[in-house]
Amino acid sequence: MLTVLEAINLSTEFLEKKEIESPRINAELLLAHALNCKRLDLYLSYDRPLNEDEVKLYREFIRRRIKSEPLQYIIGKVEFYGIEFNVNPSVLIPRQETEILVETIINSVNKDGSLKILDVGVGSGNISISLAKHLPYSKITATDISEQALETAKANAEMNNVLEKINFIKHDILSHNLNDEFDIVVSNPPYISREEFPQLKDELKVYEPQNALTDFSDGLNYYRIISSKAKEFVKSKGKIFFEVGQGQVEDVKRILAENNFNEISIVKDYLKIDRVISGVKN
Repeated sequence: MLTVLEAINLSTEFLEKKEIESPRINAELLLAHALNCKRLDLYLSYDRPLNEDEVKLYREFIRRRIKSEPLQYIIGKVEFYGIEFNVNPSVLIPRQETEILVETIINSVNKDGSLKILDVGVGSGNISISLAKHLPYSKITATDISEQALETAKANAEMNNVLEKINFIKHDILSHNLNDEFDIVVSNPPYISREEFPQLKDELKVYEPQNALTDFSDGLNYYRIISSKAKEFVKSKGKIFFEVGQGQVEDVKRILAENNFNEISIVKDYLKIDRVISGVKN
């Protein structure tokens, strides 16, 4: 019978031939999911034989992975900013770069202050929930146009014990205003342009929600609209924070300035790419 170690080694070799990035990690995480255990538990069970049902399930996970289905959707979860989130194809998979957006906000405010925060495009809830856990006295409003995304975010908020701190609202920022005022507005909007979208890997363009990736325009449409509307509902001296795509920072900087936001700050990601931009309302 196939043992844990043999299954990992064979799958790693197979995934590598199929040009899957980090094949060993993928093989181990998928097997841990098939066995309903932690990845570290595999190291203590290398000689354990797999039964027929376990082998069948593991092979199904591997089959899905080589078709470019994201690992996170197969196992149904991802870690973000030290917090576990459930994910599914209705929400964008939280990424490491977005942790910089969250960290920038946390480091720029009084953690004991009672801030009103708006998260536009909540998705899985990764930004709102991370802020709720690290800014415990803040009140957060989280919006999305997708009912399924909101359901996912609510479930993640409940799982992480912050459901009562976040007000989830179905709302389309492109066509409706918000009748409230906020100290902080944050968004990781769709910023892939119409021209860039066909060039994305299948993991993104086939499996992740398109309306969370692209604005089907020049990639700047959401920055224009959110900035324009934010100048009405952000308090004086309030702040706006965006994640931006590579090469977009100067355009977004101009958009913010045109909408009465100054004191522009830019933070680079781990690859030294401009990734987070913020401004203060005059």
